[in-house]
Amino acid sequence: MASPPVTVAGWGRVLWRGALMGAVTYGCLILLLALRLIERPLFGLRRPWTPFITQFVCKSAFVILRLPLRVTGRPMRQRGALVANHASWLDIFALNAAQRGYFVAKSEVEHWAAIGWLARATGTVFIARQGREAKRQQRLFEDRLRMGHHLMFFPEGTSTDSIRVLPFKSTLFAAFWSHGLEEVMWIQPVTLAYHAPRGEDRRFYGWWGEMDFAPHFLMVLAQARQGRLEVIFHEPVPVDAFADRKALALHCETEVRAGLAGRL
Repeated sequence: MASPPVTVAGWGRVLWRGALMGAVTYGCLILLLALRLIERPLFGLRRPWTPFITQFVCKSAFVILRLPLRVTGRPMRQRGALVANHASWLDIFALNAAQRGYFVAKSEVEHWAAIGWLARATGTVFIARQGREAKRQQRLFEDRLRMGHHLMFFPEGTSTDSIRVLPFKSTLFAAFWSHGLEEVMWIQPVTLAYHAPRGEDRRFYGWWGEMDFAPHFLMVLAQARQGRLEVIFHEPVPVDAFADRKALALHCETEVRAGLAGRL
């Protein structure tokens, strides 16, 4: 989907929205890093304070964009993870705005310019799928879960056009069947349903395939009348209620897919 040309008025919105989002994001990042100097010696990997800063930034992004965010259902209180469909770079903001948690990302993200720095600062868990680091990072993954951190990941493995759900890959679900985690962990499926602005392509907020980030980011910033976004929390389920990771992945996929179909 090609991005429409940005008008003069659109560039005005890009400038003030972009400047405000940058000021809020990096201003709060400085505050977060300063607070971590106190939080880390006292609590180690536990982060009782700084996730509130991340959540504030993400909520502020939707206010700045004038993109209404509606939350349906209740975020779980049990230990475990949230799994959602992946449609856009906005997903990160949406999930963090609705529920304080930590993303699970491929290890390559850690080295991305700007994004990798933000991800590390906000406590993202990086997973190497191969090599010597895989086992060490698997232990870190388990440690974070046992601490009560709510981890968040996208089992599709890639982003989509926002109007469909790809089959969930069961690979990451395997982490919940190790060292007794299946007896104490829960999983909550979450549907992200994007509604395009009136008159725009239904896939307006989707960011997928070979689409470049910058043009899509500018298009969203420039949009005068935004659409809306729904975050739908489905009922959490205990991991040990399922025979294996494939059964759990299929259940989550079915819930998310039904949630999206019901909204679109």
